[in-house]
Amino acid sequence: MSAVWFAHRILIALVLAWIVATIVFMALHMVPGDPAELLLSTGGTSPDPATVAELREKLGLNQPILVQYGSFLAGLLRGDLGTSLVDDYPVLSEIALRLPRTLELIFAGTLLAIAIGVPAGVYAALHRGGRFDRIASGVTALLLAIPVFVVGTLLVLLFAQTLRLMPAGGFTPLTQDPVLHLKLLTLPAIAIGKGLAAVLFRMTRASMLDALANDYVRTARAKGLAPGRVLFVHVLRNALNPVVTVLGLQMGTLLGGTVLVEYVFNWPGLSTPLLRAVEARDYPMVVGIVLTISVLFLLINLIVELIHALLDPRVSAP
Repeated sequence: MSAVWFAHRILIALVLAWIVATIVFMALHMVPGDPAELLLSTGGTSPDPATVAELREKLGLNQPILVQYGSFLAGLLRGDLGTSLVDDYPVLSEIALRLPRTLELIFAGTLLAIAIGVPAGVYAALHRGGRFDRIASGVTALLLAIPVFVVGTLLVLLFAQTLRLMPAGGFTPLTQDPVLHLKLLTLPAIAIGKGLAAVLFRMTRASMLDALANDYVRTARAKGLAPGRVLFVHVLRNALNPVVTVLGLQMGTLLGGTVLVEYVFNWPGLSTPLLRAVEARDYPMVVGIVLTISVLFLLINLIVELIHALLDPRVSAP
């Protein structure tokens, strides 16, 4: 992996982050009418003009748009995302408190999906047309068809209310009670990882079948190489590239899917302040969370490209 390629990817990620921040900033000013008045309007009644003027001054909306844009970017560079209009709490502090919980849920669901989807896809490809291949293909089709909130509800009904093996939801810090924390994490991780596991199974199976049909695999077998060496060195490594790409894209979509999962299982991640902020028209909180999710998506894509370069050095070749 060349330093020039790495620096180029970092630069692209920074430019994309700036574009996303600019789009989020302009979204407020593209809304018809006075943004401050829209934020304060409730029940179809017009807010008090003095209150609107106070909010415009608080948000800096009484300044020229270029000045507002400069202040917005300067605040981002300082790590200042503003203050919530609802509880007068720094947006960055709220995100710093809840983001690790959302990331933990995504990480747990992803690990579960990889542990199930990739080995199952490899096994199905090696036994194409067999009983396991047919059953697993049918199960993954069913998992992809069922919405995540339906799966979450069914998991609560089965494991929490019927079998009483797991708690229905909630949150306990890992440092306070590790066992209870893991129990509370298990069901939402399964709910959020089920779709990713199905996608990884299908992608791994298709990539393995494509790699197994290549001439270099037949040549390696003709040379008398051990089946394990052929599988892991010549087949699996080449088959993983498209799987990694799909994994990166799907992890980005998990950032949006966690909203429903956190709501079903009462997991206090980013979804709670986001939904509350949208309902209350808390502009700084909405912007801060949307920017955070967007930057995380860009970071995931950057990590995927780095993994691609490690798996296939031709990716980063000049």
